Amino acid sequence: MAETLDPLLPERLDRLAREVLDLAKERDAPIVVAESCTGGLLAALLTDVQGRSHMFERGFVVYSDGAKCDLLGIEREMVDDCGAVSRPVALAMAKGALNRADAGVALSVTGFAGPGGDDDEEGLVHFACVRDGGEPLHRECHYGAVGRDGVRIAALETALEMMRDALRA
Repeated sequence: MAETLDPLLPERLDRLAREVLDLAKERDAPIVVAESCTGGLLAALLTDVQGRSHMFERGFVVYSDGAKCDLLGIEREMVDDCGAVSRPVALAMAKGALNRADAGVALSVTGFAGPGGDDDEEGLVHFACVRDGGEPLHRECHYGAVGRDGVRIAALETALEMMRDALRA
């Protein structure tokens, strides 16, 4: 899969990560992330930016349903009723992460990187972003069956764009 990816993508992701961290610094809004399908890749990307990684407060890798509930305080009933890959759970993840950190902005990502089960749409990813005191934002993306790496990398770009936009507002 790596050979089919846009060769400029790593530079674009690095540039977006630096921009997000610069905005976070300008607004004194440290970042917290709650990741499921990206498995910590977003946290790694944000902490790789030399001279700005101090704006990253913490990350939660909550791959299982139980981890979402235990670490972020999401009601198990919500996960069971809505599904872990859903708008309500993505919003609850972002709010839970923000409530458990000394941060100014939180981003959550939950999805099916693939291949999924019979009822799972490969490439479906839900994102939520919330600033301290602000209205939460949600985005639903359908990346398609582009493989696990393709979905996860596309999700990184979307997540960074959402944080950038939230910090600009």
